[in-house]
Parts: sequence; C-alpha cells; structure tokens
Amino acid sequence: MNIDIAYLAIAAIPIIFAITLHEAAHGYVARYFGDPTAYQMGRISLNPVRHIDLVGTIVVPALTLLVGGILFGWAKPVPVDYSRLRHPREDMRWVALAGPGVNLLMALGWAVLLKVGLSTDNYFSVPLENMAYVGVNINLMLMALNLLPLLPLDGGRVLFSLLPPSTAHAYGKTEPYGIFILLALIFTNILGFWVYPIVSSVKHLISTVFFI
Repeated sequence: MNIDIAYLAIAAIPIIFAITLHEAAHGYVARYFGDPTAYQMGRISLNPVRHIDLVGTIVVPALTLLVGGILFGWAKPVPVDYSRLRHPREDMRWVALAGPGVNLLMALGWAVLLKVGLSTDNYFSVPLENMAYVGVNINLMLMALNLLPLLPLDGGRVLFSLLPPSTAHAYGKTEPYGIFILLALIFTNILGFWVYPIVSSVKHLISTVFFI
C-alpha cells in the first residue's frame, strides 16, 4: 500500500473540520433549545481541537482514505440531555439535523473555494483546488451517512422524533445494535447504495449553481 502523504496532508484540514464542527453544531442547537449540558462541559466550541478523537477523527478517516470506499470517522460525541430540551421529541429533530446541516454548509463553502481555485492561476491554485474538492466530497459523504435512519445516527434521531411514542419506544431499543449494523453495511458495501446517490445528486446541484 503506497501512503500518499501529500494527499493526507491536504485532506486533513477538511476532514477534521467536517467531523468536529458536525459535533459542535449539535451542542449549539441543543443549547438554543434549552439543554446547556454541552456548554457546561465546555464542549460548545468552534475549536476543532476540543472535539478531536485520536482514533475516530484522525486514524480511522486516514485509513479509509488510503484503502478507498466510504469515509468513516467520528469526533468526541457532544453530550445532549434530550430531557432538558423544551420540547424533547420535536427539538431532538433539530438537534440531530444540525450536524448534517453544517456538513452541507461546509460543502457549499468548500465549493466556493474550489471555484476560486479554478478561476486563478498561481502557486496556491492546485493545492486549494485539491483541498476544496476533498472538502466538498467529505462533507457530502458525512451528511449522507449521518442521515441514514439508523440509531444512533442523526437520521435515526429524526425518525425517532417522527414516530408515534409507542413505535418510537420499540425503535429506540435498536440503538445498542446500530453501530454493528452500520459496520456491516460499510464492509458489505451496501451502504454505498444509500450514500452515493445522495452525494451524486447534491454534487450535481452544487456544480450547476457554482459552474464548476
């Protein structure tokens, strides 16, 4: 296996921001809706260092980039006490959507930088283009992955908030097994049937809007 150090260096910044700011967004929105838990623990911060998990934010994403396939990684989870939200079931939905929403916003931001890189011709153009391209792809991939309706992913939280209470209670019992189901979907490549159509559709829309 040839380790492309230059590629890893370029990809590191968008990867770290994509994963850590996703978690920070949950904390910000949870506080807005009444849960100060993350704030009280010092976890509401745009400083990525506070959210980095050595294995989940650095080692695992680097390995998935090197071997190919769907990017997988995580930051230190931001603590959310859903019982402290003003309207727990409804507000849970917005707390969950904050993560993928921030990934979409970051993808748009990287698309702007990609446009800038493509529109200029200097020493920094190619590295900027490469970093921005990685930023768009990684954020869209994480957005699509987290929207999968599987607990404990954000899509699972959204589905939980929409189900009738009795059904939601039964669905909630699947959470301890969610990570094992997710890993099975990743290693069997089944997850690609969910992730890639979403990523492809949004990338096409972004390309159309930004003429890139």
